[in-house]
Amino acid sequence: MLVDSHCHINFPDLAARLPEVLANMRHNGVSHALVIGVSRPKYPEVLALAEAHDNLYATVGVHPDDPDAEEYSEDELVAHAAHPKVVGIGETGLDYHWCQGDLAWQHERFRTHIRAARRVGLPLVIHTRESAADTVQLMREENAGEAGGVMHCFTESWEVAQQALDLGFYISLSGIVTFKNALQVKEVAQKVPLDRLLVETDSPYLAPVPFRGKTNEPAYVKHVAEHIAELRGLSFEAVAEATTDNFFRLFAKIPRP
Repeated sequence: MLVDSHCHINFPDLAARLPEVLANMRHNGVSHALVIGVSRPKYPEVLALAEAHDNLYATVGVHPDDPDAEEYSEDELVAHAAHPKVVGIGETGLDYHWCQGDLAWQHERFRTHIRAARRVGLPLVIHTRESAADTVQLMREENAGEAGGVMHCFTESWEVAQQALDLGFYISLSGIVTFKNALQVKEVAQKVPLDRLLVETDSPYLAPVPFRGKTNEPAYVKHVAEHIAELRGLSFEAVAEATTDNFFRLFAKIPRP
């Protein structure tokens, strides 16, 4: 059994063929998927998927890459988190690739999400791109370790991974780990303690080899786990079992099968 810990199957490429996407999950042994909230306008789609399917769950948050996005207040995040199918806060974090200049608004958005997660005791789903030092610093300042969570689609160095692990966070790897030149990510895949590792697709993006360049979907998380098993010299079954157990431990609001 596998779990896709981060996907966007409400996005048009996947939503248009949802029955096929869910069937492919079952065929590949992917029992659950976490559908990630990235904006206020998209959140109803995410929540509707979670409400309609026993094996889909949701998070609520505003992605860091849009300076014009309508914000959630801390109290609004807390209120949404009371829904039984909402199991995490995010996607949140810092992104200096798409956003430059005065980023105080982005830092404040991240702080709001961390504070809400601490209040409700739900894990954070953190995005960091070209912003690792500030991301970790802000996590420390806001005591993000009290909520815990996951560094999703991790592409930073092993040093950054260690800092996140020290704060109690999990590391989630996507299809990038299968890319030939992703040496830094492969190193992290080999070194992260097995009991702190998650796998994801971030679909519809970042399809793993052998589907690179095509639309990604939750069923393909199997290829991520297979590659990590190869890198670590473990069986696929061992990686699948560990990452699935980790998922249900972190997102403890989700009933274990």
